[in-house]
Amino acid sequence: MTTTTTTNFLLAILVAISAMLATAAPLHLNFDPHWYPATATWYGSPDGDGSDGGACGYGSLVDVKPFRARVGAVSPVLFKGGEGCGACYKVKCLDSSICSRRAVTVIITDECPGGYCSNGRTHFDLSGAAFSRMAVAGDGGQLRNRGEISVIYRRTPCKYPGKNIAFHVNEGSTDYWLSLLVEFEDGDGDIGSMHIREANSNQWLQMTHIWGANWCIIAGPLQGPFSVKLTTLSTARALSARDVIPRNWTPKATYPSRLNFF
Repeated sequence: MTTTTTTNFLLAILVAISAMLATAAPLHLNFDPHWYPATATWYGSPDGDGSDGGACGYGSLVDVKPFRARVGAVSPVLFKGGEGCGACYKVKCLDSSICSRRAVTVIITDECPGGYCSNGRTHFDLSGAAFSRMAVAGDGGQLRNRGEISVIYRRTPCKYPGKNIAFHVNEGSTDYWLSLLVEFEDGDGDIGSMHIREANSNQWLQMTHIWGANWCIIAGPLQGPFSVKLTTLSTARALSARDVIPRNWTPKATYPSRLNFF
């Protein structure tokens, strides 16, 4: 094979690989495009942000952007024991007499375990502000007065412009029990598994899902800085943030990474 032929062959391979990568990347954003039936109610103040905290453990984040007024609690079918925390959905009301054509995008931050959410139903309990956004302009109050309404929903990629994934060290964490909460995860939004790697180590240690969006590891003494690897629940996409939690980490502190999925 001549030098020119070899060069052309290698270029062809590189072009093919680039095309595969360019084609594959958007697939991670493609959830099921179909809309599915559900029901919805609202809670909190009429134009409020919804839950203060919630079963996912996001705490005061639900009161500020980008979560603010976009939060929602879901029935166990979608909450998935906490593994559904962080997932984003579009929810749309179909009653054209009072609802607009636009869907509201909500982030799952809480669970509603009883009432409308029981008996295997697919139900969204939205913040007053999110619920009202489905209405025709000026009719938010009338829509809220309906109480429970029929809606359709589908998964949608989470988008946090200007935000990178951050790791919050939960209160009570020690060198022997370390608990983390993940914030601002673009794309899938949900987490299927988490691993942590200590300083000067090549071994990834698996963390355990404990409740909501919180994960922990019992070992020790654990030596920082820590790298963290996430794998999403929906598409098993992985991301590793190297040395994102410093050696001198403290409980209740949040450490932003330089990375996000999109």
